[in-house]
Amino acid sequence: MSNTPFTWPLGPNEQGLEFYDLSHPWGHGTPCWPYFEDVKIERLHSMSKSRVLTQRITTVMHSGTHIDAPGHVVENTPLLDEIPLSSFFGTGVVVSIPKKKWEVVTAADLEAATPEIRPGDIVIVNTGWHHTYGDNSDYYAYSPGFYKEAGEWFAAKGVKAVGTDTQALDHPLATAIGPHGPGAPNGLLPWACEEYEAETGRKVLDDFPEWEPCHRAILSKGIIGFENVGGDLDKVTGKRVTFAAFPWRWTGGDGCIVRLVAIVDPTGAYRIEKGERG
Repeated sequence: MSNTPFTWPLGPNEQGLEFYDLSHPWGHGTPCWPYFEDVKIERLHSMSKSRVLTQRITTVMHSGTHIDAPGHVVENTPLLDEIPLSSFFGTGVVVSIPKKKWEVVTAADLEAATPEIRPGDIVIVNTGWHHTYGDNSDYYAYSPGFYKEAGEWFAAKGVKAVGTDTQALDHPLATAIGPHGPGAPNGLLPWACEEYEAETGRKVLDDFPEWEPCHRAILSKGIIGFENVGGDLDKVTGKRVTFAAFPWRWTGGDGCIVRLVAIVDPTGAYRIEKGERG
């Protein structure tokens, strides 16, 4: 990390804008989903040896704050390089829907959210769970989340993108953490399933019979998803903002780490250039 004071140049139009980073810090020790390997970062050149810094990264792209492409869970649907750039930029809302351990974000929650969620919006839901983000069971095993009903609501509303400050676009017990997919028949975290059943008196598969139904409901409609949203999220909650989050132009990519940014123009004076020549 540099200790040298640095002044970043800004054009006159950008000086009045406010930028909010909705991404968690990423690097060594980034929390990992239960069956993913750690991020590995190696210095191939260092300042002391080469007078230049060059690093090599080995990572799962579903790491930290990241995007899911439709092809991540739905066969024969677009992958990263096939998604239009307009999907990664636009206006939308950050809504507060506080939830506790294992609670579900419902269609009624989304319908009542403020500001109102509109067709074409990029929608980020703040459950408050980003405050637990880390290598811990609270964040991954006990998270609240979306389920089929929320996914179908987003699809019917016709939003552009959906993001959440939890471990996935689905409730953890509707993922491989529960008895689904690669985690079946006991789930990646069988103790979590046992604890749920002991606390509620209900079987996990009675309450969450489908595997990642919110993922499938939205991604099958071309609605991209952001997971592990955090950073300055609380500062823009309850506001309409402009979002930007561009992934790599990765041919065949199923997901990608992104820098999700919310932009606010308090004066309303900023404009995008018209593309005029001369």
